[in-house]
Parts: sequence; C-alpha cells; structure tokens
Amino acid sequence: MEEKRIEAIVEKQRKFFHKHETLPVEFRMRALMRIRDEIRKNKGAVAEALRKDLGKSSYESYMCETGIVLSEIRWLLTHIKRLSRDKCVPTPIAQYISRCYIKKSPYGVVLIMSPWNYPFLLTMQPLIEAIAAGNTVVLKPSAYSPATSALIKEMIENIFPEKYVAVVTGGREENSSLLEQHFDKIFFTGSQAVGRDVLRAASKYLTPAVLELGGKSPCIVDRTANLQMAARRIIWGKFLNCGQTCVAPDYVLADESIRDELIEEMKNQIKKQFGESPINNKNYGKIINEKHFDRICGLIGPDKVVIGGSSDREKLKIEPTVMKDVTWDDAVMGEEIFGPVLPILTFQDVDDIPELLEDKPKPLAFYVFSGDKDTTDRLMERCSFGGGCVNDVVIHLATGNMPFGGVGESGMGCYHGKDGFETFSHRKSIVNKREWPDLPMRYQPFSRINEMLVRMFLR
Repeated sequence: MEEKRIEAIVEKQRKFFHKHETLPVEFRMRALMRIRDEIRKNKGAVAEALRKDLGKSSYESYMCETGIVLSEIRWLLTHIKRLSRDKCVPTPIAQYISRCYIKKSPYGVVLIMSPWNYPFLLTMQPLIEAIAAGNTVVLKPSAYSPATSALIKEMIENIFPEKYVAVVTGGREENSSLLEQHFDKIFFTGSQAVGRDVLRAASKYLTPAVLELGGKSPCIVDRTANLQMAARRIIWGKFLNCGQTCVAPDYVLADESIRDELIEEMKNQIKKQFGESPINNKNYGKIINEKHFDRICGLIGPDKVVIGGSSDREKLKIEPTVMKDVTWDDAVMGEEIFGPVLPILTFQDVDDIPELLEDKPKPLAFYVFSGDKDTTDRLMERCSFGGGCVNDVVIHLATGNMPFGGVGESGMGCYHGKDGFETFSHRKSIVNKREWPDLPMRYQPFSRINEMLVRMFLR
C-alpha cells in the first residue's frame, strides 16, 4: 500500500513538472519566500523539535540549522535571476555567425533523503536549492529524528501541494519503496553503507546521484600552532551537537613534542565551554538514540581516557571525552566515531603525514593548525579530502560561496549557493546557427581544397 502511495506521488509530480509551471523564475522566487515565511513563523517550533530529538539549545539550533537555511534563502533570492540566465560562451571560428550558450534546466522530479544529525538544515537546504533550480521534490527526512521530521511534514503541507513538494516519513520500508521509483535526480546525506544502497538503486534507471557521506576527518596540530586557540576551536567543533557532525574532527594528529601541552589546553577548554559537569549542562546535546549511545561507549578505551569518559544512558549523554596513546589498531580508529570522543595520535615529522594518510579512505574534512604557511600549503595540496580549514574547524560548511561535498569514500557531488543551484540543474549546450552562410566544406563530396580549409579552421 505504501509503495503504491509513493508511486502515485512521483507520478503526480512528474505530470505537474511537465506542465512547465516550475520554470518561470518568479514562480521559484515565490516558493522560496513561502518557505522563508513558514520558517520564520515556526522558529520556536523548530527549536523545540530539535531539543526533543537531539537536546539542542535554541541558540545552537538557530546558529547551526535555522539561521543557515534562512541565510541560504536570502542568498538565492538575491542571485536566482542571474543564476537562471543563459550563459553565452565564445563561438569557434568554424561555427561563424552562431550564438553558443548554456541553458540551465531543472532535472525534473528530485528525491532528497536527509539524515538525523542536522535534521532541519540538511533537509531544507537541499530542498530550497532544488526548488530554486525549478524541480519538484519528494523529501524523505530521517525516522531517527521524529519530532523534526513531523514538523517539516506539517510545514511543507501548509505551503505546497503534494504535486510540487511532498514529504514521506517512515523508516526502511519507505526508503526502499522510494528507491524503487524512477527519479530524475537523487540527493542523499547519510552513512557510507546506506550511500552504497542508494547508488545501487539509482543505477537501475541511470539516475544521477549526489552522495554527502562522512568519514574519519583528521585534524593536524604541529609544533608551530597556537595551542590555546587550537584547543578552543577543536573542542568547539568536535563536541558541537554532541559530536554528531559529519565534518567534526574525528581524531587529532599532534606533533609528539606538543601533545601533552595540547591536552592540558583541551582540559581547560572543556571546563570553560561545558562546565565542571557537562552531562548536566542544559546546552550540551544528547546522543540520538540508545543504539548509537551503546556504539559510541564501546569505542571508549577507559585506560586511555585523559578527559571525560563518563556517561548517562538514561539521559543519552556522554561527556566530552579525550583519549591519548591511541593507535591505528584501536577500536576507536576502526570507524567514524560520530560522537563526543576525540582520540589523539602523534607524529614526529609533519612531512610524513601525506604518505601516512594516502592509503586511508578519503575524508570529508581536513584540518590543519599551524603557524607555518609552507606546511599548511603542502598538506592542503598533497592530501585528498572534501573540504577543510586552516587554523579552524567546521566553519567551511557554513560558507555559502564555496561548494561543500566529499571525494571518494566521503561522497560525490556538491552543493551550497551557486553550486547547489547547479547541482539541481542540467546544463544544456546549445548552438543557435544562422541559415546563412552555409559553409560547404563539411559536405560531401570532399575535395582537396575543402580539406585544406578544414585543417585551417580545426588546428
């Protein structure tokens, strides 16, 4: 029954898209403004839903989710007319008296599958970019964040008909039913394991897919770094959203000569940012559910903990935890942590790091803390990763004028701002040729003179 309902939604959206009502820029702008107004009206409800699902404070909810979405809508409303225009490109001499241009067109019916860790941001941001590009959209928010998913469904149904934007809630059964359908583009954010399933399903119809995944993102701290600043920023980025951030530093690689000093600075920063008892800090979030709570606790090696380590299963809270003397063989290094546990490994020579990391899966993010420009330039050039920062963490995610996405095992494709608009647009290459002149050299019968002319033009 659910599969038939989903099939009917997709068919309804395809018929609506083929009426070309989503093509005018003014239609898209009105849709974006309706989303903006609905979000503004429900800011308090969004914050409450995120508190229920993830224990987020209203401050963090706005800073990391609602505010970013509103900022993206404002950017798109400002730039959508420019982004939608045909782009003229130089015409080669062989196509004399022609106009060559690129026309951006929507793909059609788009499926967006979002995760639970930033359930509002990572559902709404790709949605508004898909709408700005002129598509219809089927949204599938995560079942692990039920309060936010229910609110998104209510908000979308208040402003759009199902034939334009539809929200499908549920779990694995609904995911499977959706992936059986023929979409024109799929945008998925989540784990690598599910990403592989999405890509397999997309191959059935040769549907293009964007995968925003994750991985073990390293944070390099060398001996020239400002350790107090490095500790402050690493602790903020790692334990934001209780460590459940795809671009959080997964582990630290510190120069062995400054490791202990860095750890002391981290101890100070955890107390400053989260207090003496982080578990009782109302602004410190919680783990999404018991399954993930137990998994994260299983990664903590008690004999290697230097900060934190305590947890409360009833509250689903784990203290900000730092571990030292960690090796690549420890359990905590065997998978993406995605929680408030920070292992610290060491190195002796920073120039060895590219070779150390080259045989490991390519991470979504890469961070370097160093006062040496030559060092940061070498690492940024030689290491492969999705995106990153020098002397900071996470903030590249919220920089809308740059693409955000992974590489290799951490994903494919990108979005945000202009790149988000183009991700949901097909770029048609068009040559508009005049009837005259019609150069004879391309037609048979071929002659020696015509061959000379062709060689003159095409060289």
